[in-house]
Amino acid sequence: MVAAADPVDWRLAERVAKRVGGHEPFLDSYHYRSLAPELAELTAQAEEMVAAETGLKSMCGAARAQVTTRAGWVNANVASFQRLLRPVTDKMAERVSTSWFAPVAQRVSGTEMGAVLGWMSTRVLGQYDLLIIEDDRPEDQDMVYYVGPNVMALEHKHGFDPRQFRLWLALHETTHRAQFTGIEWLRPHFLGLVQEALDAAEPDLEHFKQVAKQVMEARRRGEDLLADGGLPALLATPEQKVALDRIGGMMSLLEGHGDITMDRAGANHIPDATRFARVLRHRRNSAKGVSKLVQRIIGIEAKLNQYAAGEAFIETVEARGGPEFLNRVWESSERLPTMTEIRNPQQWIDRVGGTPALAS
Repeated sequence: MVAAADPVDWRLAERVAKRVGGHEPFLDSYHYRSLAPELAELTAQAEEMVAAETGLKSMCGAARAQVTTRAGWVNANVASFQRLLRPVTDKMAERVSTSWFAPVAQRVSGTEMGAVLGWMSTRVLGQYDLLIIEDDRPEDQDMVYYVGPNVMALEHKHGFDPRQFRLWLALHETTHRAQFTGIEWLRPHFLGLVQEALDAAEPDLEHFKQVAKQVMEARRRGEDLLADGGLPALLATPEQKVALDRIGGMMSLLEGHGDITMDRAGANHIPDATRFARVLRHRRNSAKGVSKLVQRIIGIEAKLNQYAAGEAFIETVEARGGPEFLNRVWESSERLPTMTEIRNPQQWIDRVGGTPALAS
């Protein structure tokens, strides 16, 4: 039984996610069994390449690689979401736990959460699991995950060279680990922003109804209110929007930095990197039907656009002041760009100072 106070049936979410995740290819193959030792080796190699390219080195020891199934990824992320969303679910519990429809709300929320996570489990290839709560099963956190069935299915579908592709993936994920464990202030700052956004959340069914109505009315006018962040952005309070802008700027920077580092560090080791990037870009942009709708509603489509903007921000800043000037973003949280500055790099350059104005 789910605790009465919890507004989300997390066990149901897990079951739904695994069902939506569906059949997992290659689980019984010999090649799948060889995936874990090879990715452990390539993750260690990628860490060295990232350190050489960026100068960032983890202060938490060597990365731990773990090959998982879609079901395993679901288990890890249900637990992570349960921890992460606790401030919001606690507020919701106070408002609905005594209501007659609380059990129905629990199951609806669990089904929705499970459907989203199940869909994501079929798409994700790798993920760095940032430690959310230090004393909550730390042995299962600070891991570099690879969803083995998805990796092998993509390699098979497109005829990728497996070793090249796996090293390419490892470079991206170990760059994120180097960012969060090699820059002492970054992790607590990020978690502080997330906590700030969650603390400002005010679950309100009436507000949700009003937003849903606005979205439908806008669609009839030919406008798309979901384009800039999906429902989470539309439902955000003014306080949350400030935190979300800072989180968006930070994550755009980190993802852009991850993509650029992956390309540069692998330039002499991964001849097929350009093709990998092209195929994955097409994969992200070719979603149709329900998949595309899910991406828009939960804000994934907007995030992908933000990450592209982060890469453009880095290239623009480096064009004016070189990598040394860009490295100022790692000096302190005050140096991080906001989402507005990501879209307008000159504003960040003017604020930080030290380079000539951008050419018009």
